[in-house]
Amino acid sequence: MTVSSLRSILTDNMRIISKYFSRQLVGIFVMLLLVLTGLAWMVQIMSMMKFLLNYGVNLTDFLGLTALMIPFIMSIVVPFVTFIAVIFIYNKLIADNEITVMAASGLSPKQLAKPALWFAGILTAMHLVLNLWIVPASQAKFYDVQWNLRYGMAHMKLQEGAFTELMDGLVVYVDKVSGHDLSQVMLSDQREGASWHTIFAEKGKLISTVRGLSIVMTNGSLQSLGDAMITGTFDTFDMDLNIDDKGGDSAYKVRRIPTRTLLESVLDAPTAKRHKTVLTELANRILMPFMNFILAMLCLCVLLRSSLLRRRASVAPAVAVGLMAGLMALFMSGSNMISSVTGLALLGLGQGIVLLIIWIVLARK
Repeated sequence: MTVSSLRSILTDNMRIISKYFSRQLVGIFVMLLLVLTGLAWMVQIMSMMKFLLNYGVNLTDFLGLTALMIPFIMSIVVPFVTFIAVIFIYNKLIADNEITVMAASGLSPKQLAKPALWFAGILTAMHLVLNLWIVPASQAKFYDVQWNLRYGMAHMKLQEGAFTELMDGLVVYVDKVSGHDLSQVMLSDQREGASWHTIFAEKGKLISTVRGLSIVMTNGSLQSLGDAMITGTFDTFDMDLNIDDKGGDSAYKVRRIPTRTLLESVLDAPTAKRHKTVLTELANRILMPFMNFILAMLCLCVLLRSSLLRRRASVAPAVAVGLMAGLMALFMSGSNMISSVTGLALLGLGQGIVLLIIWIVLARK
């Protein structure tokens, strides 16, 4: 048999082994991802039940709102699912002596790790796409829908001929409701505590502004009690119906900012706290996906190297889990402590050094 024939046989066998490993990895990964994402989604549903109870949101809109959290949930659990899938499949193959037989036939740990590394590399690329584009878009949509359900739909709770408390200290009475148009409006506002306002108007109209939900009233009178009593009449009066500022700093949610805008804001963040928040988010978006590859390689290194030493093979999964927990804790701590672009670069460099060390251990003969 010639050398070329042996190489051809080895190549064909490796292709078969890669398909065998990949099929099992994909199957367990998809199952675990669905289970863990589903569980996290159920927890999110339970934490947001107030939208069903307090805001009169219908079930379809509520489920649609919580579904917008799924991409963000997936972006968090994917590295852990990748690690669990690799450790489960390779530990099973080691327990069944399949890895031992393959190693005895001349396959090195690096060759045995190749299917899982390709798998982790593809997941890293998909995770980057998820973090850089899909999650920010879904989070922006989530916060917009959440705001509209909480405030933009408040007019749906107004009942004709009844007093309606929209929030603590804000009570509205409406004689007739026709879509966004109201007639014979009485509004009592005691949200400021120290002062109160009572407004009567012939007509009102609900509108959505950058400040939030507002009511524009016409032909009415106003009584205000604070440091002094003020009374008067008006032709038109515009009043906010909620405290929350839709576009202000209190509504700043870094997860919904597009990645390109986030990169531009690194240089012109208005405060040191905002600058640190932006850098932490960039670390999670750009560097977190590479933890898929690092954790998979770490798991492979521990399992495949220990499989050659049978006395240590039984504790290898526990060692791999401990090292994974330590690496993730270090990464998360490092990302939360970043205060400059240099810190972000150093965190990425640290990932590269860890990856190189693991690769050297895995690939050595």
